[in-house]
Amino acid sequence: MATQTSTSLRFALVLTLVGGYLDAYTFITRDGVFANTQTANVILGGIDLAEAQWRATLAHLYPILAFLAGIGVAMLVKTGRIERRVTRPLRWATGLQAVILVIVGFLPAGVHAAAVTVPIAFVAALQMGLYRTIGDLTYMSIATTGNLMRLTEAWFRGFVDHDPVARRHTAVYAAICAAFAGGAIFGALVAQWIGGRAAWVPALILAVTLVLFYLDDQD
Repeated sequence: MATQTSTSLRFALVLTLVGGYLDAYTFITRDGVFANTQTANVILGGIDLAEAQWRATLAHLYPILAFLAGIGVAMLVKTGRIERRVTRPLRWATGLQAVILVIVGFLPAGVHAAAVTVPIAFVAALQMGLYRTIGDLTYMSIATTGNLMRLTEAWFRGFVDHDPVARRHTAVYAAICAAFAGGAIFGALVAQWIGGRAAWVPALILAVTLVLFYLDDQD
């Protein structure tokens, strides 16, 4: 049986590219607020709070709360309570994210940042909670610090300790880190070019992954 897309490197690369893209997109188009990178939201929100910038503080707080809610729903799905009614929840999450991004692309520039960052953060967290492994390797599609650490550790084991398996892991993590960086660059360029409508690009990318799901099922 062919390897399912949901457990393959190609799907991980797509999600990671989209993760980098969306944070660059929301930062540029939504007043410096991140949708997925909650570490940055905590730091920037803390700075705004220290400066008594209440509205800006809340703009960073909302996606953090949405992210927590998304992880909570993912944990609920993993218990099997929802999966009895909704089969293949990761596919539903991917489809939902694509739909949300299409809607986001129509929102005017003056809308509150939370209208964009909250739904993106929720679905990204749901997706990450459901899927963050490539075989037996763990990774994160919406941040790069942990992936960089794993890349360095794998490189050390592979090329200093001469572990051939770790060398293959090095290539995987290098691809993941490159996808995130590439997504951020791509997202920044497209957001500067067409503004809010840049959300439609990752929506299309995610729609393609759903096609890959279908094709895998036909094998």
